[in-house]
Amino acid sequence: MKKIATTEVPINDVIAQRWSPRAFDFSYLISKDEIKSLFEAARWAPSCYGDQPWQFILFNKEDAATWSSALNCLSVGNQNWAMDASILIVVCANKNFNHNNEPNRWAHYDTGAAAENICLQATSIGLSAHQMGGFDQDKVRSLSNIPTEFDILACMAVGKNLNESKLSKIQKDKEGQARSRKQLEDIYFINKWK
Repeated sequence: MKKIATTEVPINDVIAQRWSPRAFDFSYLISKDEIKSLFEAARWAPSCYGDQPWQFILFNKEDAATWSSALNCLSVGNQNWAMDASILIVVCANKNFNHNNEPNRWAHYDTGAAAENICLQATSIGLSAHQMGGFDQDKVRSLSNIPTEFDILACMAVGKNLNESKLSKIQKDKEGQARSRKQLEDIYFINKWK
């Protein structure tokens, strides 16, 4: 299923095609090259001082034991659909700069850019990514031994969209909902806040 953004002016096709499905093809196994391409895209995101404060933890469903443990960190609602994705990625941000260990107030912003690069790269290679905030941070931190100097920002499911012909009625209803965004003039001001 494709859900192209309805835009007021033309935008890049990859951006217009990116959306967050909840129906993945459970039989699809992501290749090592596809995984590397996702993280290569993240690597080239912009960051303050070029610090690259992001760190990612990858869970591949080919490793059933850790896959199950990772899924159990998600909210039940997210588990119900994320279990069919090919991989899960935990998105983390270092709270301090690498070069001087001082607080990095741009770490979340920069890590968000890297995460979006993963989403766009997934779209460009025929996959989809869905970022989630519904997870238990303590469980994720414990499972992956994430140091306390890193904030856990999101979990991301990546895989191949389920073919529209295979969607259940419930999935068709959810996946078929129209995409919506604020109007363009509602997201920016010129010169001063209004």
